[in-house]
Amino acid sequence: MNETEKSLFELVGGRPTLEKVHKIFYDKVYAHPSLLPFFEGTNREVIERQQTDFAASQMGGNVIFSGKTPFSCHQRMFITQEHFDLRNTLLRESLREFGVPDELAERWLRLGEAFAKKIVKSDISECQTRYKTEKILTAPLP
Repeated sequence: MNETEKSLFELVGGRPTLEKVHKIFYDKVYAHPSLLPFFEGTNREVIERQQTDFAASQMGGNVIFSGKTPFSCHQRMFITQEHFDLRNTLLRESLREFGVPDELAERWLRLGEAFAKKIVKSDISECQTRYKTEKILTAPLP
């Protein structure tokens, strides 16, 4: 198989690369005061594994993702465009730190951009909770 026939998943180095990039990325996310509130009380290992599975499924990794959809897992989070841009900045830094070539990093980032409209909200009233006791999650911007 030549390079033009390979999936993005194969080109970046498969699951080992995704796992390592997500480890770097979530180190940054969990340390950032504008993103950490969205993850408080969550199991980081589970989040990293789900993100890796989801990315692999989107990159042609022949993985069937069985987790929540981007909308359903972010519906109670007031994620603004600024939050999303910050997320992309941290992911771009993580890809660069791991050594993913720029062209492949841009393709990886474009996959995430495709889901922005499902999770970015312009007003907190767009958030939805599943239960009366569930809170809308917000986070301060820098």
